[in-house]
Amino acid sequence: MSDRPTPLVSVVVPICNVEAFLDQCLDSIEGQTLRDLEIICLNDGSSDASLDIVRRHAVRDNRIVVVDKENEGYGATCNRGIQLARGTWVAIVEPDDWIDAAMFADMVAFADSFDAGVDVVKTPWFEVAFWDNPDTMAERPCRLHRRMKTSSRPFALEDAPMLLETHPAIWSCLYRREFLLERDVRFIPYPGAGWADNPFLIDSLASARIVYLDRAYYHYRLELPKQAGSALSDERVAMPFERWMTMLDHMKERGLDSDKLLSAHCVRGFNYATLMGETVGWNHPVLLEHVRTMFSAMRGDLVLKHPMLSAKRKRFYFQVLGRPCPRIPRVGRMLYLMREVAFRATAAFGD
Repeated sequence: MSDRPTPLVSVVVPICNVEAFLDQCLDSIEGQTLRDLEIICLNDGSSDASLDIVRRHAVRDNRIVVVDKENEGYGATCNRGIQLARGTWVAIVEPDDWIDAAMFADMVAFADSFDAGVDVVKTPWFEVAFWDNPDTMAERPCRLHRRMKTSSRPFALEDAPMLLETHPAIWSCLYRREFLLERDVRFIPYPGAGWADNPFLIDSLASARIVYLDRAYYHYRLELPKQAGSALSDERVAMPFERWMTMLDHMKERGLDSDKLLSAHCVRGFNYATLMGETVGWNHPVLLEHVRTMFSAMRGDLVLKHPMLSAKRKRFYFQVLGRPCPRIPRVGRMLYLMREVAFRATAAFGD
């Protein structure tokens, strides 16, 4: 048992072979304007200098807790961090990303502004592309930014299906520690990275009282573009679709089976299909097998009427399943595209 005072926020940092980014990440956490933190750095069997970097930071900042352990994977490592956390709130920061100095202070103050209890504070984030070259690096707010409004009261996931359409972004949140413990919210301990954040998204939001602050603080490094036809293992090709199916199972187990939420989950599935199709090629046999399985689990009526899905995507859905494609509604899609054009014009030129 630690004899340190109970911190307001416990920051869990799962670390494995990230020496190139770790100083920037830890500096950004240590530099938070909210000083009442514990920073739980879990070295997951790194073979590079990551552990030395963490220990160097711990010498100068006594808020850092160093855990050195054998490699178990992202999910098991985050679970260990949640288990060790003592704070009122728990945050997860991935070690190749960084955060703005006011992030935790603003999120805690926002949660405290509500009379009703809050379980999860959600924010948008910045997506950092082409970060391997300073001349090409580009940063943009994620899709949530300005499409969701800052909360005036806590809400349930049912009220914000957009949270299921975008990246899981489990690290752009604060979680009330007692909520995670009471609901036994944990990561599935897949080997390696394992896309463990996908099911955790469902489990952490399923019964939560959520508030959303429409201000981005977290800088997330996107994967660098892969050439079409890149060699990936069959396991890696299958992984997003297997996680999508697990998410669907968890949604059904928790009663998240409304048309709104299932439709949002369909969008996620189509995005995964596009990601893998553009990476390994659409004729990849493992890709086709898992896309067919995923599409079989979707309701055709929801796919057909969803305005975010193009006619091409809808025809692809019915083609993969070997079904005739019904008449595709156009009005909803046109209205959606018009709203997108208006949104982007507003974003470009200001309100």
